[in-house]
Amino acid sequence: MAEIRLYNTRTRAKEDFVPLDDKNVRMYVCGPTVYDRAHLGNARPVVVFDVLYRLLRHVYGADHVTYVRNFTDVDDKIIERAKRDGREISQITEETTRWYLEDMAALGALEPDQMPRATGFIGQMVTMIEELVAKGHAYEAEGHVLFAVESYKDYGKLSGRSVDDMIAGARVEVAPYKRNPMDFVLWKPSSDDQPGWDSPWGRGRPGWHIECSAMAYELLGESFDIHGGGIDLQFPHHENEIAQSACAHPEGAFARYWLHNEMLQVEGKKMSKSLGNFFTVRDLLDQGVPGEVIRFVMLSTHYRKPMDWTEKKRAEAAITIDYWHRLTTELEPSGAVPASVVSAMSDDLNTHLALVAVSALHSQPQMLLDAARFLGFLDDEAREHYRQMNLVEGVSVSVSGKDSDSTAKALSELRDTYIVAYKHAKKTKSFDKVDAAKKVLATMEIDVSVHVNSVEFRAKRPLDDQEIEYLHDLEEALK
Repeated sequence: MAEIRLYNTRTRAKEDFVPLDDKNVRMYVCGPTVYDRAHLGNARPVVVFDVLYRLLRHVYGADHVTYVRNFTDVDDKIIERAKRDGREISQITEETTRWYLEDMAALGALEPDQMPRATGFIGQMVTMIEELVAKGHAYEAEGHVLFAVESYKDYGKLSGRSVDDMIAGARVEVAPYKRNPMDFVLWKPSSDDQPGWDSPWGRGRPGWHIECSAMAYELLGESFDIHGGGIDLQFPHHENEIAQSACAHPEGAFARYWLHNEMLQVEGKKMSKSLGNFFTVRDLLDQGVPGEVIRFVMLSTHYRKPMDWTEKKRAEAAITIDYWHRLTTELEPSGAVPASVVSAMSDDLNTHLALVAVSALHSQPQMLLDAARFLGFLDDEAREHYRQMNLVEGVSVSVSGKDSDSTAKALSELRDTYIVAYKHAKKTKSFDKVDAAKKVLATMEIDVSVHVNSVEFRAKRPLDDQEIEYLHDLEEALK
């Protein structure tokens, strides 16, 4: 059995992963608030924890791993969106939940074992809040119920902050009914035009933080193995989850290992609408960027490092994915996973090293196929889509004359880049680059023929060393 080591945010150290029960490995990951399309940053934790899920299933067995990821379907943002669009809240949440699942599936993410919706666990939230009030960890004030932060001595340990420092730099709402500025809402009143449920404190709805604590307890128990999410959730969401859960169920450990992925940038800048670099997963998919390419770019960077989405990385990923497909298109998966890939993944999800290990298997296409599928690439749907795409089958290179091996090899290396450039030209209706490349190739007596499902390079003579070197320059120019 592979030995997995994971960086535990709570202890700030890489630790051996030892599950509470190797027959029942449990993981909870915070899911989306469903009111709009998932943007690229929303997708990063999905991909990160999908590969962890795959690793756990490989090591412990698919029947011995439970992965829970929730949907927050009651929230002020959802209420505002429903009012803005003049639609029912249920219509908004049903539609955006479906969008989310479709978009994440396009990235090769497996669906978790359980995907609870907050509105299905209101009763459990009320029960947990009642327990916190009874134990002196929460109090009622003006129709609200708030968690008393000072009642939990370990508050701030996950994020490494003291309560005094947090108060000094707080940007939270300091309502007059709060005993402490850092106290947070467990339950709040609902007006007649807002969704609400009956409770001991009147008609209302839960605060955001209590949702995950209640659902995790109900589905995974008072102690479970892994809790994950983006680094932006470390404080206050995860800090508050720990406080609530530890105080409501002090006999349990809640989550033992905490994993957080870093944030995402676009071309070196924070993604934001004001900068014009904000886009959703669906935006990219509709532009013709395959989900596998998005996944590859994300996994090229270690999850604990900021990830930069760039056009260069996208183009390079497209070439690699296309190459993997071309190598393995006639093969069927065996189900085996190369040890080099498992080893890389077992070292705190070193996905960059894992991708390098996959590419190193190019001389062993069967192993490459099995390794890529383990990481969520080259699944049946993607392979079928690849076979049906233009310019992926019947790609050929022919050279007339003796001593033509080096020319054929150089042209074979060029064709992947040419195909990507041609596909991009078709989408953008801008053929300047490929037309220029075709003219350059013609000067070297190389004909280029593009058909419905193929592209062919035909050299009338072998090229000399200088011409072959120029082909490499041409490849760079096409990127």
